[in-house]
Amino acid sequence: MEEYIANIEKYNFWHSTSKTGFKRNKYLNWLNQFKDNRLIKVLVGQRRVGKSYVLRQYIEQLINSGVKKTNTLYINTEYLEFDFLSDYKKLDAFIRYYKNHFNVKGKYYLFIDEIQQIEGWEKLINALSQDFTQEVEIVITGSNSELLSGELSTLLSGRYVQITVLPFSFEEYCEHLSLTKNRINYLHYLQTGGLPELFHLPNEETKRHYLGALRDTILLRDIIQRHHVKDISLLLDVFTYLVNNVATLTSITNLVNYFNDKKRKTTYDTIANYIGYVLQTYIIHKCERFDLKGKEIVGGNVKYYLNDLAFKNYLYSGFTHGYGYLLENLVYLQLLNHNFETFVGHMRNKEIDFVAKKNEKNLYIQVSFTIENEKTLSREQASLQAINDNYEKWIITMDELPFSNKDGIKYISIWNLDDHLNNWNV
Repeated sequence: MEEYIANIEKYNFWHSTSKTGFKRNKYLNWLNQFKDNRLIKVLVGQRRVGKSYVLRQYIEQLINSGVKKTNTLYINTEYLEFDFLSDYKKLDAFIRYYKNHFNVKGKYYLFIDEIQQIEGWEKLINALSQDFTQEVEIVITGSNSELLSGELSTLLSGRYVQITVLPFSFEEYCEHLSLTKNRINYLHYLQTGGLPELFHLPNEETKRHYLGALRDTILLRDIIQRHHVKDISLLLDVFTYLVNNVATLTSITNLVNYFNDKKRKTTYDTIANYIGYVLQTYIIHKCERFDLKGKEIVGGNVKYYLNDLAFKNYLYSGFTHGYGYLLENLVYLQLLNHNFETFVGHMRNKEIDFVAKKNEKNLYIQVSFTIENEKTLSREQASLQAINDNYEKWIITMDELPFSNKDGIKYISIWNLDDHLNNWNV
């Protein structure tokens, strides 16, 4: 075991510091909220959104607050040096060796990145969380929504808290690059993306290669290998279809007909399974329709939104798709980032882009790239004015907005949206 300690030392803080990158304060604050208890802290999200950096930032924070360096153990199953931890028994044996090696006294902190790679990991994590003979705080990450589903969720019931880590918001993007929040910078954000690694790559071609490799890794490791997918070409085509139809009402039946028309024979169940697999990786999100009259979710058509527009902008830029759809995608992500439960609103013959729910209140939102055209403005206003309740109604746009709020509707320039969401329901 001694050689394992030596091999992973460079990833830990035992004798040196580690690069921790741009501080993701939202997630650090969340971890601090649940600090000093036995709840398992779970960070989930798409690969390469920065979950590992959040863990290292939290470790650094703990050490700066007085925690002994050797009382922290960081494991990342993505690195070859951790390949020896293939199952929970080997992980258990190594943790015991680590504690003995460093003569760990009192509370220690265990961090495991991409824990789903360790077979049977839930057995050990569950046992550690209940072991009253030792003090341990556990933080884990994963890139698949099945991480805490089914039997595992039951096993850990009441003993874990979970948060989804997203790519950089526009607010983080501007802070990281020392930019002003304005229309020009938001347009650039819209045309690039918020994946942290993108900001350190030198040119467009490198970014394209990076995103292609990331997409292939997600499809291969998190879907094809995990679910033993046979028709890999169809899986890629399903993903491509979803990317190029973001913010568009879509049904599984429509997809089946689309592929059948192209002489790609498939079935409803196959397409449903493939979409489900893609959703599990967090690379795409599903937004269901909510009937404002019946106050219930409507089956059938749904909308899909990309976790980061970089996949669209760099890999499928040749497919025409209006900026309005991309803007709607970013609004959806900002609502997720502010912990809203979000739906597409349905009301008779009208559609509301978003019904965002939080703290037992609704927020109704229309998104339009511009409302300088009187016809467009009237259309967006009419949908909101048809809602007969007193919850807030917003129109979000890329315009500078030469007019003020009126008719009970608030008009917001997209680059100021975070400020309004921060102040909502305060």
